[in-house]
Formats: sequence, C-alpha cells, structure tokens
Amino acid sequence: MACWTTDHADVHWTNLTEPLRLLDWEGWGRAPEGFDAATLYAYTLLQPGAAARVRDAFPVLGSPAGLTAAATVCAQLLQTVARGDNLALEDQLRTWAKDLRHC
Repeated sequence: MACWTTDHADVHWTNLTEPLRLLDWEGWGRAPEGFDAATLYAYTLLQPGAAARVRDAFPVLGSPAGLTAAATVCAQLLQTVARGDNLALEDQLRTWAKDLRHC
C-alpha cells in the first residue's frame, strides 16, 4: 500500500531555481510518496545522464511506493501526450511504462 504525502505535484526543471526553490505551487496536494521525484525523473528522460542522477538522488524511486508514484506520473504524462502535449517525451514515456510493467 502506498503512503501518501504532501507534494508540489509539478516538479520539473522550470519550476526549480538556484539557490534551490520550488516555484508554481498551484497544483500542490497529496500524492503517492515519491511523486515529485518521479515527475522530475520523467522530465529528464530525454537526458539519460540527468535521469540517472535523479534516480540516484531519490532512492524512493526504486521502492514499492516509488513504483506506484512512477506509474501514476507516467500515466498522467501519457495522457498529456494523447492531448498533443509533451510529444518529445512520448517514446521515452512508452518505454518507461513497459519497464514499469515488469517491476
């Protein structure tokens, strides 16, 4: 059973600043543990090196809770692809979805 936590719910590179601050909080709320990490991971899929660094930085991604979060994020982003958004990520998201089915 996944643990739900308070999350930003839209963590990607344009919502992060240096020094570290999170911007754009309109979607925050409760989500499966690891949701923010899975979202950031999803938006790094086009840069395999960065994706590996995100996975290393957030060990929750390899946990059962993280798998729930990853599946949720992947499904949500595939829905955006179906609406014509995030088209550059489509192939990587489909590969990720296949990988998640085998976990």
